[in-house]
Amino acid sequence: MAPKKYAVVGTGGRAAFFYTAIIKDFSATSSLVAFCDTNQTRMNYANSKIQALGHPGVPTYKAADFDKMIEETNPDEVIVTTIDRTHNIYIVRAMELGRNVVSEKPMTIDAPRCREILKAVERTGQKLRVTFNYRYAPHNTKVFELLSSGAIGQVNSVHFEWMLDTSHGADYFRRWHRDRRNSGGLLVHKSTHHFDLVNFWLQSRPETVFAMGDLRFYGRENAERRGETAFYSRAHGGGEAARADPFALDMAANEQLRAMYLDAEHEDGYFRDQSVFGDGVSIDDTMGVMVRYRSGAVLTYSLTAYSPCEGFRVCFNGTKGRVEVEVVERAYINSGGAQGEEGALESTSILLRPLFGKPVEVEIPRADGGHGGGDPELLNDLFGTPVEDKYNRAASHVDGALSILTGIAANKSISTGQPVKVDELVQIP
Repeated sequence: MAPKKYAVVGTGGRAAFFYTAIIKDFSATSSLVAFCDTNQTRMNYANSKIQALGHPGVPTYKAADFDKMIEETNPDEVIVTTIDRTHNIYIVRAMELGRNVVSEKPMTIDAPRCREILKAVERTGQKLRVTFNYRYAPHNTKVFELLSSGAIGQVNSVHFEWMLDTSHGADYFRRWHRDRRNSGGLLVHKSTHHFDLVNFWLQSRPETVFAMGDLRFYGRENAERRGETAFYSRAHGGGEAARADPFALDMAANEQLRAMYLDAEHEDGYFRDQSVFGDGVSIDDTMGVMVRYRSGAVLTYSLTAYSPCEGFRVCFNGTKGRVEVEVVERAYINSGGAQGEEGALESTSILLRPLFGKPVEVEIPRADGGHGGGDPELLNDLFGTPVEDKYNRAASHVDGALSILTGIAANKSISTGQPVKVDELVQIP
């Protein structure tokens, strides 16, 4: 059987996760045939990366030539890793041209775009996968296993706290994510992972959402209120103010960041190293959400993007007991400037507390790789030889929609001060 052919649209930091895996680990079952981007410099760098791995460079196409790329290279599937607000454009067009799609999360950023994608799936009959790698991490799979086994009976409430540290969390405020028009804010871009996990763990759907959120730490006004007086717009060429700022990102000092972003600026004017305390930040950094699910369970969720530590705590309360999960992750700077693998773990623990019984420390299988060991499992599921997964972790367009709709509803609730019915935003099949 011939290897399945993939084209990649969007060649930023996340794209390398996919195209490197295809070339290094899955060449027997998958092949890379093209790159597509708005930026030729970035595509040239992606080609240099695969050539360093012994793979010949692949044809490159500007975004305006997306249809031409499909016609000339004939991929079986398109991998979409562009900025979030453009996912729908390439997902829909690829399906209209008869291709299946693999999309980086979030599937898209708002209800109209979500409806557009769902209609395209129905109209074309093509398949869309959303890459929720956290499902595949052994500790998250173990939680699913515990809950589905009935270890704590019916789950009635979930308390979920996610902490992004001053490396990872700050990075969203340096780059295009800081503009809500691009990312939908962290409740859509980042929390889509977390809301998907809750949907997956509970095997249920969000019904009603209420939320509060604000920008309390990042941004110029907050820095001014704390007494800051030295400001700069971006780290490169930012002078003494940038050199003295522990949040500043020095792209020139990192080969990949320099080649992928600094050297590519002349084409599109995108600055990867903007000051987190500058103007133009329109997303929240402090958020609280309540969700009622169709199962009757209620979620209380918190996301803080300026924590001194990275990781999460989640507790499930059920009719037969309680499960407590704590995960501490190592700090990193993504998109090529990594200090370590994204989501690499320092510690994990799962404690089962049955009613009227002694607490039990649950053993968690060990796994290597990013996102707590989830990345290799996801990549094998995408590009390797298909195997049956008893946990059904592969995420479809329906899963992609349900995860973002919690965040989209939360954004609407924050702006209106009212609870939001998810079904009133988008009808999910």
